[in-house]
Amino acid sequence: MSWALLGLLVAALTAAVLALWSRRGDLAATERVLTERRLAKETGSHRARLQYPEIDLSRCIGCGTCVKACPEDGVLELVHGQAAVVHGARCVGHGRCAAECPVGAIALTLGDISERRDIPVLSETLESPHTPGLFLAGEVTGYALVRTAITHGVAVADEVSRRTLANVAARKRTRSGGGVAVAEADAFDLVIVGAGPAGIACSLRAKELGLTFVTLEQDEIGGTVAKYPRRKLVMTQPVDLPLYGRLKRTSYSKEELVELWHEVVRTHQLPLRTGQEFVAVERGEDDLLMVRTKTSTVPTRNVCLALGRRGTPRKLGVPGEELPKVAYSLLDAHSYNDRRILVVGGGDSAIEAALGLAEQPGNRVSISYRKQAFFRLKSRNDARLRAAIEAGELEVHFETGVEHIAEDHVRLKHESGNTLDVPNDEVFVFAGGTPPFEVLEKSGVSFDGTERRPAPPFAERGTGLLGALTVALVCVLAAAGWIALHADYYRASASVRTTHPDHALLRPTGTIGLWLGVAAGVLVFVNLFYLARRSGRFAWIRGTLQHWMTSHVATGILALLFAIVHSAMDPRHTVGGHALAALGILIVTGAIGRYFYSYVPRAANGRELALDEVHTRLAAIISEWDRGSGTFGTSVRNEVQRFVSESHWHGSFFARVRSLITSERRLRKTLTALRVQGHTEGVARDHVNALLKLARQAQRTALMAAHYEDLRALMASWRYFHRWVALGMVLLVVLHVVSALRYGQLFE
Repeated sequence: MSWALLGLLVAALTAAVLALWSRRGDLAATERVLTERRLAKETGSHRARLQYPEIDLSRCIGCGTCVKACPEDGVLELVHGQAAVVHGARCVGHGRCAAECPVGAIALTLGDISERRDIPVLSETLESPHTPGLFLAGEVTGYALVRTAITHGVAVADEVSRRTLANVAARKRTRSGGGVAVAEADAFDLVIVGAGPAGIACSLRAKELGLTFVTLEQDEIGGTVAKYPRRKLVMTQPVDLPLYGRLKRTSYSKEELVELWHEVVRTHQLPLRTGQEFVAVERGEDDLLMVRTKTSTVPTRNVCLALGRRGTPRKLGVPGEELPKVAYSLLDAHSYNDRRILVVGGGDSAIEAALGLAEQPGNRVSISYRKQAFFRLKSRNDARLRAAIEAGELEVHFETGVEHIAEDHVRLKHESGNTLDVPNDEVFVFAGGTPPFEVLEKSGVSFDGTERRPAPPFAERGTGLLGALTVALVCVLAAAGWIALHADYYRASASVRTTHPDHALLRPTGTIGLWLGVAAGVLVFVNLFYLARRSGRFAWIRGTLQHWMTSHVATGILALLFAIVHSAMDPRHTVGGHALAALGILIVTGAIGRYFYSYVPRAANGRELALDEVHTRLAAIISEWDRGSGTFGTSVRNEVQRFVSESHWHGSFFARVRSLITSERRLRKTLTALRVQGHTEGVARDHVNALLKLARQAQRTALMAAHYEDLRALMASWRYFHRWVALGMVLLVVLHVVSALRYGQLFE
């Protein structure tokens, strides 16, 4: 007995120590993510460029699958056990987070684009409302992914085919009457402008559908992708390319994709005309569209503009920019060795070029960027850049612009007015390009944000349990009906059952009872597929994670019902009876945890959002009044941050409880000292009162968030209990089956 107690004590203490260490790790991770989110807001990288994931916190169960699925690190993180957007600017619309969410808590939505003048106004079919028959596809729409471009191109060809088939009968009737104009007879069903991913996909689909079409390209096959630096990785997702098949990989190099475009053009003999610089689309006779280039005019019934967005490189407009050493793109960094190089710009293209050049032997690379920090970089580029700076491979000059370029140096001017001469052999300017918006507007494409239909407001949809609970209720009622139908057997004692006429059918080893047990075992096995699919190591399992989550719930409930009937409503103190009890506990813990693990973290995140609002209002009030040389505003900000830090992350759970009890006294003391400081510095009384009111609100909100977090951590223990019960249940089921087979109980 003493040895058993000693072992139990050791096990309990070990579990407690591990739990405390795990809890400290959770708190540190949450603090890190919240700090990162605050910095993202300060630099502006929390704002989405176009698309971003909207998270329904009433459904999110904090499984973290969305964070793992996102190829752009840092877009999503877990805060208080639920997903949250941190670096929204890094989201490029992969959509994997939404596809992999097992409970449908994520939707990929558009940010606020009402004021943007670089996003065209298009219908759901990608058509310009002002010019019927004029479609846009790919990067020119504002969506940069290769996968999206291919999807756009295919969608445009499908829509044109649908309209063409609808008009065939009308055109035939016109031809039979001899009224077809020569221009209309010679017109194409579709003219595609641009041979990038969208244009090639549209061309392949148009040929597959039997449309008459031609593809016009100004430069070379590949579009924007062809202008990427050598060996640049182009992220995509598995997607079907018409007449070719599935692009199964998740990343391709620039060379691989361009070679693929050339291959499909040759193999399928696509009608491609190069050297055609697009000018405009105009409405011609017989309501045809006339696609004008600098060398020809092509009549058509429909147009797909897949132009890209880069356009003409934007120049700096400084003396010396015409020198031969100035370039606006980098195709091959390996061509530059032992050179002093300046890269101008702070976007991903500039950083990728600088990193590629810095890797070459003998190069000394500097970056000039007009802002105080890089804030919209992809996470991979950001990590590589930091490593290169720390290793001394790159030198960065923030808040600088080029004043003039000389043969052997470049003069940079800092925001403060100081200048710096940087010795230099090569200059690469990545200041963006002048997109073809003027040409598009001339062709009838609008960029007026007031014409866009407002996106539907985001609304929480609840836990999503109504449907599942309804199905569960139906299953339970069906099982109850079966039991009621055979109530005389199930209510009988064990001795009486052996003489019942249905005993051979309903007993656990009977015909029906046995097959119900087999079905329950199979359902338990299928139930585990959700865990396998979610782990990521079995991504080859077909079906979405949301469907497998639904299967996880449904198979669990059905397995329990089948097992209850299999036991003939008389589970005993046997391996099978214990397996049934474990399955019942598993269902209950899963159902309870599913509800509370959505509610409690949501409440904690609500307090964090309220705290963010307090910080925003605090900064706004401080910026309204002239502080002069005083430090009152800084003191208030520092005290608020101390309140938040002490309430959130320092000390144990019991220390935070003690802090809650003593916090009011310490808060009054601090606010009194701040009020005296504000009066001494001559700050207006209303400003002092407003700031101190916000300080009090911040401290109380932080305390609420901290205690919700403690409650969340306590509720999170259901997961571990749920998992261990699940493991025990599976082992008991296996033992039950093995013992039944071994001792012949299944076939007696």
